[in-house]
Amino acid sequence: MIEQLSVFLENERGRLAGMCRVLGDAGHDMRALVVADTTEYGVARVICDRPREARRALEAAGFAVSLTSVVAVEVPDRPGGLAAVLELLDHADVNVEYLYCFLRPGAGAAVDILRVGDVEKAATLLQEAGLSVVPARSVYAPDEG
Repeated sequence: MIEQLSVFLENERGRLAGMCRVLGDAGHDMRALVVADTTEYGVARVICDRPREARRALEAAGFAVSLTSVVAVEVPDRPGGLAAVLELLDHADVNVEYLYCFLRPGAGAAVDILRVGDVEKAATLLQEAGLSVVPARSVYAPDEG
């Protein structure tokens, strides 16, 4: 599984830039970033190298951060590719809370990040269907504690 940072951001000018600056100054490279917002706050979901170290850097700078396990799956580059993945999970009663995607250089396919209630079940279903579940080591070097 892949560890994702979820960073709570007050909806204030410069807050997202500040988060990115903390990560950059600490030497962290973001692989994917998506921000969901309301009028009062946002949540940045970040896949980066050394997620546990990044979490500590952000917490030291005053950000509220959590680590979440997510599933990353290569989705076939064809019309309906994502629909087939989502239908597979739906038929197995695996709820997708949210998703976003990114491209890995040279991979030739989109990688979709799925936040689901049962990460292990989802990964098993996807693998049994012949899809490639992306291990953390191919996205970043897992760090310790």
